[in-house]
Amino acid sequence: MKPVVLKMGGRLLQDRNALDALLAVCASIKQRRPVILVHGGGDQVDQWLAKFGFTTEKIDGQRVSPAEQMPVITGALDGAVNAEMVSRAMLQGLKPVGLNLSAGNACQFTVNTQLGAVGIAKPADATLLNVLLAEGFTPVFSSIGIGSEGQLLNVNADLAAAAICQLVKGQLVLLTDVPGILDGNMQLIPELSTEHAAQLVAQGVIKGGMKVKLDAALDTAAALKSNIVVAGWQNPDDLMNLMQDKPVGTCILY
Repeated sequence: MKPVVLKMGGRLLQDRNALDALLAVCASIKQRRPVILVHGGGDQVDQWLAKFGFTTEKIDGQRVSPAEQMPVITGALDGAVNAEMVSRAMLQGLKPVGLNLSAGNACQFTVNTQLGAVGIAKPADATLLNVLLAEGFTPVFSSIGIGSEGQLLNVNADLAAAAICQLVKGQLVLLTDVPGILDGNMQLIPELSTEHAAQLVAQGVIKGGMKVKLDAALDTAAALKSNIVVAGWQNPDDLMNLMQDKPVGTCILY
């Protein structure tokens, strides 16, 4: 069965009850299909950077990550948030394994120097992931990678999830703080083609972080020739509906 690759981020990671409810649904899904979790943690990174006296800057929805900030960003994402995710997943019996994107050479990176120490992840080696999934473990990836020269890299979590999904040829679900991709009237768009998406980007309706999410979905849809879902995390049962091929959130058509 195709693994389900679930990207978690936003306010979900600050709401333990919501996270536990979602992970309980993941445990139900895992009885039928392997599950891989990929998480961001932008709010936590903002808090950590502020404590260390750093300011935060974003360009087109992506965090500018100077090399001198990377120990703090890594500590927040690959340390605190990943450990919290693993601890909550453990309580749901998911047998989680905390990883970063370079574990087992899962991903390789080019560096987006315009944003500092920011990696663009490409799928590389699925050996470790396949072993973990075969043994019933749930990989829990932070969005931190290691470059070819050993440097720490911050990777947008949506793009990280897309790379991991392409690596295992899975089903990608990008969870967000809103019900899905919204139109100019803030209404949910049930289905989105490449052409319609391009129009909404040109009109400025889809921008910032949602455009990054859209780019990740379009890239993965084209690579795997399968539809990708962008959905809200507020109703965990939506995930179960999705596994039964019921419409949830916005379906990005390939």
